[in-house]
Amino acid sequence: MTGSTTPVLLYLDVDGPLIPFGAGPYPAGNEDEPNPLLARVDPTLGPRLAALPCELVWATTWMAEANECVAPRLGLPELPVVVWPEPSDEDGRGGIHWKTPALLDHAAGRSFIWVDDEITGADRDYVAARHPGRVLLHRVDPGQGLTEADLGVLRAWLRTG
Repeated sequence: MTGSTTPVLLYLDVDGPLIPFGAGPYPAGNEDEPNPLLARVDPTLGPRLAALPCELVWATTWMAEANECVAPRLGLPELPVVVWPEPSDEDGRGGIHWKTPALLDHAAGRSFIWVDDEITGADRDYVAARHPGRVLLHRVDPGQGLTEADLGVLRAWLRTG
């Protein structure tokens, strides 16, 4: 964690990082589930994420549904949610992910980690040019989801702050 008293924000995407798109094997979903892909959520990730010295924040199109559907599977409490702006003609210009400007606004200069499967070099360049705090944009392989190796990268970055 940084030397400041304000914890690092950890922005979490759901589809890809927490619900991997890989070829299996995954447990069978409950037929009553609102989304059968929820069976792919690894419940052991919750305690490992909660153990990081960060403030966890949902940065997903699931929005508040992440607290209703995903957080309980991970054993996480209700988390803050980034509220996305309405789509605009500016989205995607220069290869920038549409989430990137909104995350910079939400972070308001605080150090942060963003875990997503759609981060590109254009996002890294955009953030580096516009954000004064420490930042780690960590791309997760959507076929694997968030792994122990990914968590190791986050832990190492947090230790160097």
